[in-house]
Amino acid sequence: MEVFLFSLFNGVQYGLLLFMLSSGLTLIFSMMGVLNFAHASFYMLGAYFAFQISQFYGFWAALVVAPVIAGVVGAVVERYGLRVVHRYGHVAELLFTFGLAYVMEEVIQMIWGKAPVAYRIPESMSFPLFNWQGLDYSAYRIFMVVISIVIFLALYALLTHTRVGVIIRASLTYPEIVGSLGHNVPLIFMLVFGVGSGLAGIAGVLGGNILGTDPAMALQLGPIVFVVIVIGGLGSLWGAFIASLFIGVITNIFISYDFSFKGFFLLLGIQDEAEGVAADLLNLTSGSISPVIPYLLLVLILITRPRGLFGTRDV
Repeated sequence: MEVFLFSLFNGVQYGLLLFMLSSGLTLIFSMMGVLNFAHASFYMLGAYFAFQISQFYGFWAALVVAPVIAGVVGAVVERYGLRVVHRYGHVAELLFTFGLAYVMEEVIQMIWGKAPVAYRIPESMSFPLFNWQGLDYSAYRIFMVVISIVIFLALYALLTHTRVGVIIRASLTYPEIVGSLGHNVPLIFMLVFGVGSGLAGIAGVLGGNILGTDPAMALQLGPIVFVVIVIGGLGSLWGAFIASLFIGVITNIFISYDFSFKGFFLLLGIQDEAEGVAADLLNLTSGSISPVIPYLLLVLILITRPRGLFGTRDV
């Protein structure tokens, strides 16, 4: 039970970090219809900006300033990049963001180098907040959970219960009508893209000091973000939240218990004396296949329900 509770806690924490990262992309897609391949790069920018700012002004200043800078960079990218290529269709947008991701990675390496940087958890929260069943629960990780839940509630309330949310959702489906009512639709698009990039920046600030801050961090989490929004449903904030938690929990449970599949393959007729690929199958454990689980879920969702769990449009 102790192992289950601890893996559940770690899974929820990892899932909420995925949600912070995917919520920005969900917001961008739900309004603009753009699958931004460079979205995880703003997560990386948030972590590096936070590292640099915290060196001089501390973590709390970094938590506020770094996402704002990431959001401003995102708004500039939309205004002077995506808006220009938008006229050529979604393929051009995908190619643009794909290339942008590599450009941002190279810029990071030019400024901070290829080695990981020493971005640490702030000392003010580097202690166990409480102990339960003999296991320590870090104050910083609890802080991450609280911030993630606050972001979800704030975004959900903004999009579903405010006039701003109505304008944002209407701008995707009826941009001409929204524009004729006096709203600056291109400006709304730019602000939404900036906010989405800023949300990825927050994930970088909070997750970079736990998962590591290095030039490969965007590549490590980038594919998982697309898995989350496809499983949850394209454009569905609630779907992204549920999918993030599910992926985080199931992945951590597979790693924590690390059960063997040997009995299953023995039933299929593979002998203990087997060699080569058959021997590798007998040694297979849940921990070794845990990185593949999200992608298996993605394949199953695409086969059985292409619009995702809570989506309103097919992939």
